[in-house]
Amino acid sequence: MAKASRILLRAGAAVLMGTLLVGGIAAPSLANNPGLDSPTVVGGTQAAQGEYPWMVRLSMGCGGSLYTKQLVLTAAHCVRATGNNTSITATLGVTDLQNPAAVKVKSSYVLRAPGYNGVGKDWALIKLATPVEDIPLLPIATTDEFDKGDFGIAGWGGDREGGAQQQHLLKATVPFVDDAACKAAGGSYADLVDAEEICAGLTEGGLDTCQGDSGGPMFRKDATDAWIQVGIVSWGEGCARPGKPGVYSQVSNLSSAIKAAADSIINAPPLPVPSTNCGVFTNDNDVAIVDKSTVTSEVTPSECTGKGSAGSTVEVR
Repeated sequence: MAKASRILLRAGAAVLMGTLLVGGIAAPSLANNPGLDSPTVVGGTQAAQGEYPWMVRLSMGCGGSLYTKQLVLTAAHCVRATGNNTSITATLGVTDLQNPAAVKVKSSYVLRAPGYNGVGKDWALIKLATPVEDIPLLPIATTDEFDKGDFGIAGWGGDREGGAQQQHLLKATVPFVDDAACKAAGGSYADLVDAEEICAGLTEGGLDTCQGDSGGPMFRKDATDAWIQVGIVSWGEGCARPGKPGVYSQVSNLSSAIKAAADSIINAPPLPVPSTNCGVFTNDNDVAIVDKSTVTSEVTPSECTGKGSAGSTVEVR
């Protein structure tokens, strides 16, 4: 089966990169594995309010994490391109997406990883229109010290392959899978980008991220018992299949690029927005315009970006 990213596909949505099958916490009903705070996980367990306060749900069907008060870290395959973007709504501060206390903020700008082409470098930053207050941030790993052991995963995506998106945030724990074992899974796994991707999952399957979890964090505790992000949900073959681990962007090896990108956009002025309001013209020669007649005059377009071709016409209403 081909490599499949883990973004939620919606009817009428544009396909971003090839065939997408993408990343809920998925598990069969008989799965019995240690969770972050629970003795067992059966299809993922509901996270408690405030347990992972930096989790973000994005309106295009992806997850993310709060990197700064005004930046959400997500996956490159969740966004189309770098530039102004006011189409995304970030939901923060809740585990239940129907909770009226949810904080909802529109995006203002997106930066997709420079050079992203569908292989590695699967990260992006979304600038929020306004900073959010009183919500903890999730620091990213800057060394590979924490790129091993057991990792936490969480999301609102499907709880099984092809399953419905979840109203409540689900959580699970998955173990590190070394690069050699991950590549041995065959297919697209053989092309794993060692320096930019990290794998996690059970050999027997049963726990994984799934459709709708793309861009969400993979995380663990650091030496001070604080949460730290080590991965970004990227792709996998199906969800929770035996011998098919989840693949995540390896944050430690991408941290310098992420920080540089964040520094470049957080205080940068927005790019000019191309205007669609090109209906205001100044009749420079003050030529009378009579119904159903043709007149010639120099005109100056107002509130219009770009260049018009010679001989352009103006409709007068």
